[in-house]
Amino acid sequence: MENKFNKVVLSINAHPDDAEAWNAGALKLLKDKGYKIVIATFTSGDLGGCNMTMEETARVRIEEAKKAASVLDAEYYMLGGVDGFLFDTKELRLKTISLMRKVGAGIVFTHLPSDYHSDHRTTANIVEAAAMVSSLDAVPVEEKPLPITPLLYHSSPLTLSDPLGSQIVPPHFYVDIKSVVETKKQMLGYHISQIDLMKHMHKIDDFFGYVLEGNRNYGKMAGVEYAEVYWQHLGGGFQKDSLVQNELSEFLTNKK
Repeated sequence: MENKFNKVVLSINAHPDDAEAWNAGALKLLKDKGYKIVIATFTSGDLGGCNMTMEETARVRIEEAKKAASVLDAEYYMLGGVDGFLFDTKELRLKTISLMRKVGAGIVFTHLPSDYHSDHRTTANIVEAAAMVSSLDAVPVEEKPLPITPLLYHSSPLTLSDPLGSQIVPPHFYVDIKSVVETKKQMLGYHISQIDLMKHMHKIDDFFGYVLEGNRNYGKMAGVEYAEVYWQHLGGGFQKDSLVQNELSEFLTNKK
């Protein structure tokens, strides 16, 4: 039977480097399955620089994001929010719906609603709300409605804990990314501006290594060398098809 979801994956996150850190492995695997990849951020990460103004940081980080996206031949969009001051607004919801329709998203990835970072949590709320109504005629945007509500998935935060340090709901599935970890490293490697920032902000000396150590830790849980973890949004109003799980079944190590 023909797939009813467009073969377009939209990874929409708060900041440049979020897709690369939490989602790049699965994006590469889906690209290899014939999916078009689109990466978007709500902000330019304009607070995420050292010894630069917000404007200078924005220019640097947008260029880094474009270079990283190009590794997957992906389009990159920035939706105009402000780093550290991201709010759930009607304007951003409408921009998100427009983007989902413009690119024809069949699968959407975003942050967890219980992520450690407030910008990430806001992003998750906006994306969930936008995806739910992206197929409805009455939404006041120019783009035509999607033929069906896209599937919505959530990627991991820095650790499997919520903002108060409590254990979050166990992942629905683990994806073995060993075969594509070099692509993930390449994409991360373009975000040079974050090396000094993470040293200053989180006392992390090796940001890229820290991200990959997280993938190794998830891998240990799943019995592989490197893994990414995911949750499917299964609430009311969303499709329940296990499309990503089916497409990546050969790389899944622990299904829900």
